[in-house]
Amino acid sequence: MSAELLIVEDEIKLAELLRDYLAHAGYRCEICGDGKEALNLIHTNTYQLILLDLMLPGLDGISVCTETRRFSNIPIIMLTARVDEVDRLLGLEVGADDYICKPFSPREVV
Repeated sequence: MSAELLIVEDEIKLAELLRDYLAHAGYRCEICGDGKEALNLIHTNTYQLILLDLMLPGLDGISVCTETRRFSNIPIIMLTARVDEVDRLLGLEVGADDYICKPFSPREVV
């Protein structure tokens, strides 16, 4: 069975912290640290939510979100250190459902 949530974050310690908080809240999570790998996982698995960093190796989060929107309406929450209004608006314009700026509390994400 596939994970229910996909955490796309290249900072492994942050990804693991999020996974632990979400697991404690009853969610199953899969972690991915690369944009291209994330797209492959999104194409081949069914997730209920994607937590997506913007600055990723392989393919950035904007591109991952844009491509995902071509075939799926899965909810996407962007998690990023890019806090400028233009970055938030761009993320929402390409299809993100919400945008959480780093630093954030893992409890806020849950």
